[in-house]
Amino acid sequence: MPESSRDTAAGAGWGAAERGAYRRLMPNDVEKISWLDPRMLWAARNGVLASWFGDPTGGTRSRWVARREAAGAPADKVIRRDDPDRFSFLVIGDTGEGGEPQYAVVPGLLEAGRDTAFAVLASDVIYPVGGADDYDAKFFRPYRDYPAPIYAIPGNHDWYEDLGAFMRVFCDDAPPLPPAPRPRPLTRAWLRSLLWHRPRAGDGGRLDEARKLRSAPGQQAVQPGPYWAVDAGPVRIVGIDTGLLGTLDAEQGAWLREVSRGPRPKILVTGSPLYVDGAHHPCPIEGGGTVDDIVRDPAHHYVAAIGGDIHNYQRYPVRLDDGRILQYVVAGGGGAFTHATHTIPRVDVAGVTERDFRCYPLRGDSLAFYSALYGRRLRLRRFFSLTEAEAMAVIAERLGIGPTRTPGAPPRVTRRMRLVAGLLGTGRRPDRGRRLRLPVRKAYASLFSPGSATYSPPFFKCFLRLDVSPDAVRLRCHAATGLRAQEIDPPVEDEVTIPLR
Repeated sequence: MPESSRDTAAGAGWGAAERGAYRRLMPNDVEKISWLDPRMLWAARNGVLASWFGDPTGGTRSRWVARREAAGAPADKVIRRDDPDRFSFLVIGDTGEGGEPQYAVVPGLLEAGRDTAFAVLASDVIYPVGGADDYDAKFFRPYRDYPAPIYAIPGNHDWYEDLGAFMRVFCDDAPPLPPAPRPRPLTRAWLRSLLWHRPRAGDGGRLDEARKLRSAPGQQAVQPGPYWAVDAGPVRIVGIDTGLLGTLDAEQGAWLREVSRGPRPKILVTGSPLYVDGAHHPCPIEGGGTVDDIVRDPAHHYVAAIGGDIHNYQRYPVRLDDGRILQYVVAGGGGAFTHATHTIPRVDVAGVTERDFRCYPLRGDSLAFYSALYGRRLRLRRFFSLTEAEAMAVIAERLGIGPTRTPGAPPRVTRRMRLVAGLLGTGRRPDRGRRLRLPVRKAYASLFSPGSATYSPPFFKCFLRLDVSPDAVRLRCHAATGLRAQEIDPPVEDEVTIPLR
């Protein structure tokens, strides 16, 4: 078995190593997304407008669903496959930036997933605003050699153009929605409509040509809408659409309750993780209740809840009141810039402690990665840059945990190391200092987004492979660093066996 980041620094991608072959897959002209670019932030303004002037996602989603049902999509939104009792599938989250970090995932994904029955994209298929012409370089081209169907749930970025391109690609080339009724003047909805970002004229002109890259019969997948369920072998995989603001409308909530009934074991895939960064985010449903209420109900038999949106890997094995352990997983490391893990405080949530918690990249690798990034940007390399060993040591001190990798005696923690760790938002023990709340943490990480600067390994990307049998699901998190060794044999950063009975 190849070395992982938990074994050695080389397994994490540090040090001199052969760069991977993923660049051969890339187009010549790659759009470099920078979230420091005011034009990019303005194009992605709809999420802010929805939070200020009301979220129109539920109404738009309902219109899309009605149109798909009128076109013959099943009313229960269940895709019924004929997979055997033993099969495998992939989950890849937050993929579509189109740059080196996304393409660096592909060789290992093809290697580890060559015998899988299908793949699921969990949130943010296309950055920055889900445009139709972006699907060539950010979906069809990178996954052209994956031989099986790909299903998807949209993330907030796919909603920045009202989901039109997503529906065309994944939902049987769904035609555009007719214009919505105009809101009354001088209302919040009217103000929102004046500023709302809409697709460019002629967007999607290259889509038919792009489809040829995934045109084999075995690659085709048609889903009934932006949310759906897949019955495959002994399990039901339920994909929900959390829209712009990470919530469910009442109509989708009613469907989720209905499709969750029955004894068949279920796995939730969602654009908004329910546990992340040491905190619980149950995902409210319009009209009352939460997604996590449904997931925890023993009558519904959920065994895992996998969410995208946060660009790393985390796992929380939560023991429920009835004694079951439900695996809550963050899996958004499929291609977008890496969200820091070193900002995660010492974990103590829902009975899950550091002993049970897993993440990738390891916090020390995350701190070393960000310190090098900021050292380059601020031209203060000698002060800011921490070696991976130094970063591991200061993380262990701040969180009161043992170092994850111990190849030898850790270096002495100096005042400079502590200062850099503090400036970069490194987490603490719950009783020491304040935690960074999720929105603050996301804003903090995006302020100096690595997506605009990291075009050399290690990228610390990942994807999941789930092997299903009648009695259990084996979930493995595979790393993708952008280095040749991890392309040939993708290391396993985390593994857990989830019983189905």
